[in-house]
Amino acid sequence: MRQLYHYWFCPFSRKIRFSLLEKVLECELVLELPWKRRTDFLILNPAGNVPVLKEENGLVISGTHAVSEYLEEEYNKPNFLGSTPAIRSEVRRLTDWFDLKFNQEVTEIVINEKVMKKYLKRGNTDASFIRFASQNIKHHLQYIEYLTDRRNWLAGDEFSYADISAASHLSCVDYFGDVPWERFSKARDWYARIKSRPSMQIILKDNIAGLIPASHYRDPDF
Repeated sequence: MRQLYHYWFCPFSRKIRFSLLEKVLECELVLELPWKRRTDFLILNPAGNVPVLKEENGLVISGTHAVSEYLEEEYNKPNFLGSTPAIRSEVRRLTDWFDLKFNQEVTEIVINEKVMKKYLKRGNTDASFIRFASQNIKHHLQYIEYLTDRRNWLAGDEFSYADISAASHLSCVDYFGDVPWERFSKARDWYARIKSRPSMQIILKDNIAGLIPASHYRDPDF
């Protein structure tokens, strides 16, 4: 069976897992803790990070962009990149926005402070870093509101990798209740539509030992 090497709080792993579920492509989930640097995993991906997709024929694809592009070329229904060059460029622009800018300014900070420090025993959470991420996320939520006020989904009329990427990052942060939804009702309504999708519900039902999610985390009607 197809295998996806992933880690719970890796937004890029969530993005690929979300995509596979939406495309109804069965896969076995293999939990991989990147910091352990397992030799067998490094053979698959010398970079040592997740996600990594291994097809039944032995083909190995590493990295979120490589895997998502592969899925679109090999399993194009449903299509998450768009039907025209203009749409695809907008999907890719917004995907980069969340996978690079949002990740750097919000996701990495929250996950490092609230997950990595715990698992790797790197000390206590630094409140100043959390405050910094809390300020940054407001600008991103404002941008989501700007987009959803003018479009059905983030990149246009159709659900796309832009929505999948944004939701994957936000879901990691929302696990800890660090998204101020009450101040951004349009962004919340957009995310509620995504949380209602059966594929996202599967991801949100993960039980992670030692970490209890925020009370609204799994609720589509939050």
